[in-house]
Amino acid sequence: MGLWTTKSITELQAEASVENEHSLKRTLGAWNLTLLGIGAIIGAGIFVLTGNAAAQYAGPAVVLSMVAAGLACLFAGLCYAEFASMIPIAGSAYTYAYATLGEFVAWIIGWDLMLEYLFGAATVAVGWSGNFVKLLGYFGMTLPGQWTNAPFSYSQADGLAQTGAILNIPAVLLILAMTVILVIGIKESAGFNNVIVFIKVAIIFLVIGFGFTAVDAGNWQPFIPENTGKFGEFGWSGILRGAGVIFFAYIGFDAVSTTAQEAKNPQKDMPIGILGSLAICTVLYILMALVMTGLAPYKELNDPAPVLVALGYGGSGLSWLKIPIAIGSVAGLASVVLVMLMAQPRIFYSMSRDGLLPPLFGKVHPKFKTPHITSMITGVVAAVVAGLFPIGLLGELVSIGTLFAFVVVCFGVLVLRRTQPNLPRAFKTPLVPLVPVLGILSCLGLMLGLPFDTWMRLFVWLAIGLVIYFVYGKRNSRLGRREPGVVAGD
Repeated sequence: MGLWTTKSITELQAEASVENEHSLKRTLGAWNLTLLGIGAIIGAGIFVLTGNAAAQYAGPAVVLSMVAAGLACLFAGLCYAEFASMIPIAGSAYTYAYATLGEFVAWIIGWDLMLEYLFGAATVAVGWSGNFVKLLGYFGMTLPGQWTNAPFSYSQADGLAQTGAILNIPAVLLILAMTVILVIGIKESAGFNNVIVFIKVAIIFLVIGFGFTAVDAGNWQPFIPENTGKFGEFGWSGILRGAGVIFFAYIGFDAVSTTAQEAKNPQKDMPIGILGSLAICTVLYILMALVMTGLAPYKELNDPAPVLVALGYGGSGLSWLKIPIAIGSVAGLASVVLVMLMAQPRIFYSMSRDGLLPPLFGKVHPKFKTPHITSMITGVVAAVVAGLFPIGLLGELVSIGTLFAFVVVCFGVLVLRRTQPNLPRAFKTPLVPLVPVLGILSCLGLMLGLPFDTWMRLFVWLAIGLVIYFVYGKRNSRLGRREPGVVAGD
């Protein structure tokens, strides 16, 4: 058994059907899965990135950037949907790579996904902390800056520098609270997420509904501002640059696939959850972009809180929305943290089942039926990272890790269609090979736009992962020892 040995699709499907004391509990339907996707996607993107992309790159045509970014995510989402319906295992892109590209690539992706989920949870928690402090300020409450900021700041020019702060306590407490909810149970976690999603979507509808009544159509002219002479500064190139920025507002829909082993009917419900959440969020993003650029001149939206800036141009009739927006952003970011922290332990769980991580990572709580040990490990590590590091440094790592996973999943669909074309597929990615190829190209293009330092950190992170694989994973691989289908903990 070599590095490129793949895991049998038949064995994976059989593994997914096993139900015992080591199995995850199947409690999620299509509705819960869709809301999990919405909970993961709608966060800082809709409240921050929309305004920034309009002001700096695309103007009112940021709406077209939304459409372009949504299409890029759709390509990857269609590929995820095929795999999730065919291989309903908690491992997401890790398991898909194992089935198509071999154990070595699977390990790389499993390790890489930590950048998206574990570091992603920490990144969003830092953003949540800032919004939470701002919300308290509306009610006349203040927290000491040394306990609400990271002890380090980050910039491309100067790297890491000390800030004088001690620890970002709100970010730490949020992650620990979400971890407790996740340990208690997937059904309870999904229910908590559903409540938060309803709150933030209701607030978004309030902004869209009342905002459209105060729109000045003149702010949409010209819809595509003339290019300044530099690539990416307005014009059609600005729309493309804006799409690259907006893309990261969609990150999170793939987290739905990590709950495949807890879905009641994954063959039917997983594609609905993945593609349904993408479609709903794309529509909401487009409507929000139209309202924001219709209320305020687009150049005024380059602000950490562009929605509030836009509402300020709407007159006194919209000023009452300030606090609901703050509440919506706090709730929105909290649900993103919840779903990210939900996804990471399930990747560890699958890797442990395959022997690539110690059996401890595959343990399931006898009462709650959740991967409680990996949930606690993930929560503690994410809390430490969120408490110490700034959002800029973490955000770039999340972006490149996510895009790398998307590329592998799209490529995996191409490989499996060629090597095993007759496998039953409950959902089939349409227009193969066109859709997977477009997914690969769009994600690679966005990766190439990231700074060189981010690429170097990715390589360092992967190098650490390779050491662990060759020291432990390869020696203990159950497939390598010809022990397919064995469940961790048996």
